[in-house]
Amino acid sequence: MRDFRKYDVWKIAHELVLEVYIISKKFPNTEIYGITSQLRRSSVSVPTNISEGCGRSTDKEFARFLHIALGSAHEVEYLLQLSYDLSFISEIEYQGLNEKVNLVKRKLFHLETKVSGLV
Repeated sequence: MRDFRKYDVWKIAHELVLEVYIISKKFPNTEIYGITSQLRRSSVSVPTNISEGCGRSTDKEFARFLHIALGSAHEVEYLLQLSYDLSFISEIEYQGLNEKVNLVKRKLFHLETKVSGLV
């Protein structure tokens, strides 16, 4: 069984979740069930799927959960763009979070490729 805490991509994704929770506290109250909730859930989905995949018994299953995590990371990327376009976050906040989510996406892609045996 794999330990999800040993993967750099999990660590970075976890940091992203913490940052998303901090910045989304200042979103408008009218968005508590909208963008705030969706952004939080999709960001949490990334390290959660990595963790769940680590508990699976085969590389194929692990790769499937990494793929799901990658999809959630794409969702986070869009929701950050939307949050910026709606002026919920500043340009500096957006740039930092966008860099982090793109790092997560690259690392997930490479790990999924490696686990799948496509390298």
